[in-house]
Amino acid sequence: MSIKLKTFLGGIHPPDQKQLSASHRIEDAPLPKRVYLPLTQHIGAPAIARVKVGQKVLKGEKIADSEALICAPIHASISGTVVDIKNHPHPSGSEVPTIIIESDGRDLWFQEPHNGQDPLELGPEEIRGMIREAGIVGLGGAAFPTHVKLSPPEGKPIDAIILNGAECEPYLTADYRLMVEKAKEIVQGLRILLHVLGVERGYIGIEANKPEAISAMSKAASSFPQIEVVSLKVRYPQGAEKQLIKTILNREVPPPPALPLDVGVVVQNVGTAYAIYEAVSLRKPLIERIVTVSGRGIKEPKNLRLRLGTLFAEAIGYCGGFQGKVEKILMGGPMMGLAQYTTRVPVIKGTSGILVLTKEECPQAAEASHCINCGLCVRACPMRLVPSLIGTFCEKGLLEEAEAYHVLDCIECGSCVYVCPAKRHLVHLMKYGKSAILAKKRKQPKA
Repeated sequence: MSIKLKTFLGGIHPPDQKQLSASHRIEDAPLPKRVYLPLTQHIGAPAIARVKVGQKVLKGEKIADSEALICAPIHASISGTVVDIKNHPHPSGSEVPTIIIESDGRDLWFQEPHNGQDPLELGPEEIRGMIREAGIVGLGGAAFPTHVKLSPPEGKPIDAIILNGAECEPYLTADYRLMVEKAKEIVQGLRILLHVLGVERGYIGIEANKPEAISAMSKAASSFPQIEVVSLKVRYPQGAEKQLIKTILNREVPPPPALPLDVGVVVQNVGTAYAIYEAVSLRKPLIERIVTVSGRGIKEPKNLRLRLGTLFAEAIGYCGGFQGKVEKILMGGPMMGLAQYTTRVPVIKGTSGILVLTKEECPQAAEASHCINCGLCVRACPMRLVPSLIGTFCEKGLLEEAEAYHVLDCIECGSCVYVCPAKRHLVHLMKYGKSAILAKKRKQPKA
């Protein structure tokens, strides 16, 4: 008898292409000769440089921070000398102030990682402080400072924590390899999260096409009855916060500005849980992350442990370089990733993947035509919106109508674009509409 897997309404099934890198164990990339550490690496206020050109720094030393609430410090990912602080290309497509460190080749720690006091004997506030000082942000791609997410306001009780191990974007396998190879540490990170928030129930959601990860995480969690590993149906975007919450707990997050904490849930990525384990148990700041380097334009797809600030060009070179006719380079997955105009951009905290796609993987974009009212986008939308109609409102500047049809609920997953036979640029239209509406709201006088 087959077991019915949990899932959500809507979504799509793009070819996952995970076979290119899924069997490749995590490798430590060679020490970069230089790292480029942007002061903008997370949602919120950018960090402010705390070092000067010519200053010598050690690996793990704090080099940038801010007094802003929504901010996370940045640490040197190698030991060496600060050779410049200047604008440098960023994966967002802009140029931002960046601290450039030249390696001394010694890779010396500012403070060697070590086993400290049992994390579960520490107080919640102390742990939040350690997570903040370690510079941890959400490593699933959103890069929201984790200590803020773990500080719900009074009157917002949390009763469940979900770890996102779905990794539903095609090509990406970094989280999969981390779950297979570091399951015990991820579970320890979840136990720390449960302790910080005083929560009794933790869930780890993993898509069913990752049986080895499900097995490893189930074994690691078997001694902790408060933790449940949930097998999820393979469907994109299964890893989106609202979809995970609906699938696992059957709770619906209200429209914006409501957040998961409004239904008593905090969602974190498995990579974030691993970073929390390292920060609290080993006193290790966030100076590296696991990145999938894949696509048919890469000679040897791999899952690499890369120092933050490593240039994409170096990561690609370590994977044998390019092959075939390269059409597009992305940071992240093909559905929500950011296209890059240069490989001189650095790995940042939100870099889950570096994809090099060939012309065969990127069919020539057809010219968009008028909506044919087929309804496929409505069926695919995981937020139960009407993308075709909202897109038309945004295109014609009818912002009030777009807002009335809940454009602000759009999670920009791209499911509507994937199924649209008219090849309409619906995500671009949604982004325009959302930004225009929010800009208008910011200009309105506060009551």
